[in-house]
Amino acid sequence: MNLSTLKPAEGSVKDRKRIGRGTGSGKGGTSTRGHKGAKSRSGYSSKAGFEGGQMPLVRRVPKFGFKNFNRVEYSAINLDVLQNLITKTGSTVINFDTFRQNGLASKNDNIKVLGRGEITSAIEVHAHAFSQTAIEAIEKAGGKVVTL
Repeated sequence: MNLSTLKPAEGSVKDRKRIGRGTGSGKGGTSTRGHKGAKSRSGYSSKAGFEGGQMPLVRRVPKFGFKNFNRVEYSAINLDVLQNLITKTGSTVINFDTFRQNGLASKNDNIKVLGRGEITSAIEVHAHAFSQTAIEAIEKAGGKVVTL
């Protein structure tokens, strides 16, 4: 063993600069915090969204509109889709289960039948809502409308 080969133990020497240990260290004086201001003080903590006294973004952005949480959303199914469903399944009664099995609705959907397209077959349609034109077209073809 030689005194010239001595080294400190692994992990005992830190490579970081020690802050606030006098001006000779190069990181003394203000201790890297700059001069004055809230961030230079001890115990400083900012509120979320605080922008140094400037009007915060959340207060600058205009807020408008209204979202009615009681609104009832419907999955729209048109008459031409119904006609395709009739030719595909050959059924005269189309209900919620038929819509689900054919991928037109999921289990929590409300279904509204709309009047785009034509219907030629006399069918019984079960749905949550119908447009006036859809009701007229289904009944004109000799069908029946049942509201769930």
